[in-house]
Amino acid sequence: MNKEQIQNLIRELIEKTTVSVNDITITEESPTNTWFSAEVSEPHLFTLREGEALFALNHLARKIIETKTPPTEAENPGVSFLIDINGFQKKRVENLRAIAHMMAERARYFKSSVEVDPMPAFERRVVHEFLSGAEDLKTESTGFGPHRRVVIKYIGTI
Repeated sequence: MNKEQIQNLIRELIEKTTVSVNDITITEESPTNTWFSAEVSEPHLFTLREGEALFALNHLARKIIETKTPPTEAENPGVSFLIDINGFQKKRVENLRAIAHMMAERARYFKSSVEVDPMPAFERRVVHEFLSGAEDLKTESTGFGPHRRVVIKYIGTI
């Protein structure tokens, strides 16, 4: 599916919840990562309980796109996307990056490993991607289930 089709699907899914959509903008963060930012009249319906409904909307949209994508494209989708409602996800990602930066600086200062609080897979991915360019740090996920967390390891010279 192209980006305009995905944008129309997102608009349709949101409007089925009886929430009116004012605008949906498309932002490419990287060649393989696209943000669909929707401005809606009642964002609290999606952002309550730490964005549980927004995560469900993202999941539902991905599953619909998977079923509508031909098998050749499904094997190599290439483009991942994220739906944001009134900047909720953007604020969350910026907060995660700030936490990752702070914990990375702590690992550098103490020249040791630092564990971040447990978080869902999407949030761990944000931390891994944010710190991927650091040559003196290495990140890995440890633990199981709801206790899975990122460990930032200092690998620079002591």
